[in-house]
Amino acid sequence: MELRHLRYFVAVAEERHFGRAAERLHMAQPPLSQQIRQLEAELGLTLLSRTTRRVDLTPAGAAYLERSRAILDAVDAAAVEAGRIASGRTGRLIVGCVGSATYSLLPALARTLRAELPDVEFGFRGEMLSPDQDAALHEGTLDLGLLRRLPDSTGLTITQVRRERLLVAMPREHRFSDRRRLRVKDLGGEGLVIHAGGGRSAMNTMVQDIFDSAGLQAHVVHEVAETSTLLTFVAAGLGVAVVPEPTAALAVPGVVYVPLVGTPGVDLVAATRTGDENPVLARALTMLADLADSAGQ
Repeated sequence: MELRHLRYFVAVAEERHFGRAAERLHMAQPPLSQQIRQLEAELGLTLLSRTTRRVDLTPAGAAYLERSRAILDAVDAAAVEAGRIASGRTGRLIVGCVGSATYSLLPALARTLRAELPDVEFGFRGEMLSPDQDAALHEGTLDLGLLRRLPDSTGLTITQVRRERLLVAMPREHRFSDRRRLRVKDLGGEGLVIHAGGGRSAMNTMVQDIFDSAGLQAHVVHEVAETSTLLTFVAAGLGVAVVPEPTAALAVPGVVYVPLVGTPGVDLVAATRTGDENPVLARALTMLADLADSAGQ
């Protein structure tokens, strides 16, 4: 038995006439009659009572019609659902994000994704350090990571989202707070509030590297896990911090930002598992690229 047999039977049962059913199915009447006889023979049942004027359902035929309609409806619904999944209009996606982008890019991305793909289940995990995102991507608990470049990205596909310049976050009363720009050498001896070290944060490594390149020893007074905590410490006068420019989107009272010149800035990248063919992920990456482009204009 094939699905076409069910479609033929439903058409005849609903039209109560082989000629009209054949027209509805865009086929000739003799092959249609033959297919219905084959179906009845396979089932060992008489589904239709035929007269010269009309076709009626037998009790078995009436029951078979109800189930046939349900089967065909389920098959059609499955095709629609498969199409929606294949086009990335339904499914599930978990997005992780480093601290600075949590307060700038992530809100816009979340709004866009939910507006454009209302039937997709999204999860967002902000304030995730880059190594933590790397681990979550490999574990399969994260589908898309917005993070800093990793020294080893084996198994991941990395796409640059944007290059972000660096700022120095400092208390409003700091002696440099009215400067238009600063260089790394200006920060010699300054107490630094910095993201967690020991390989736990890409920003920690980057800040240490720019101080090393300037021939300075980074004077770290506090290490923190979250960007919001870092800025809170700065506002409290516990030190200054080198941060990506989007961090300023997290407006913390008492904190001012001065551009740090003479450094290449820091990349924000999108990381996905290599070979991940999730259609929702492909659509999310396209939207992410569009957002990054519009933000840069």
